[in-house]
Amino acid sequence: MSRISPMFDALKEEGRAAFIPYITAGDPSLDQTEAALDALVEAGADLIELGIPFTDPMADGPTIQAASQRALKNNIRIEDILHVVSKFRKNHDTPLILFGYYNPIFVYGERRLVKDAKAAGADGFLCVDLPPDEGEELRYLANKEDMDVIYLLAPTSTPERRKFIAERASGFIYYVSVTGVTGARADVRKDIGRHVAEIRKVSDLPIAVGFGISTPEHVREVAGIADGVVVGSAIVKVMETVGDTPELAAEVAKFARYLRAGIKVG
Repeated sequence: MSRISPMFDALKEEGRAAFIPYITAGDPSLDQTEAALDALVEAGADLIELGIPFTDPMADGPTIQAASQRALKNNIRIEDILHVVSKFRKNHDTPLILFGYYNPIFVYGERRLVKDAKAAGADGFLCVDLPPDEGEELRYLANKEDMDVIYLLAPTSTPERRKFIAERASGFIYYVSVTGVTGARADVRKDIGRHVAEIRKVSDLPIAVGFGISTPEHVREVAGIADGVVVGSAIVKVMETVGDTPELAAEVAKFARYLRAGIKVG
């Protein structure tokens, strides 16, 4: 068992949803990634998604696309990211998953990545463009190492698709609250509750909701429905604005605390 299920069990006892921030590894630098991860834990992150930069992040909007490009200009490799994870794990028990696309995983090698990610202290994988129909090998290898493979469901997912994915997922299910790419939006969709309820009919796994969540009000609304709230682009945008400066970690922590304040206990 990874750290993810016990984390959600503990939060269920507390009566609150998980706060799940995302950042892109290597943006603006590996040192700043380490600092930002520490800052997110300090600010109350319950689980962290660490993005593997990719040249064509098709599910991501302009903010995370730009972060990936900045990281790639730094020649960030998976080996570098795993080194960051290893250093993170020496100081923190917070669950961490690697979030990305299949091409870098394929190039690195699925078996090698699972082995190395486990050794570094990662808890699982979310591969945006590797659906369970095509990801049996990664899921098999990860499950052997007690690591989770997180799958996405969307507003357009059919009942049959929800059931198919629910039967193969572990850790939690990531519900994509909007169609299209990632990015901050003015409002959250009003039908999230209905879709989350439909997913609960076919799965006992926790459900986290992401895409478009960027304010404490959004967080509060989603936390009242789901088991976890994912915030990515809004945090990455803060990092882009602050840039590679000594103030980055403090600004990340400040903004993360601001968002997390939307999660109420009970």
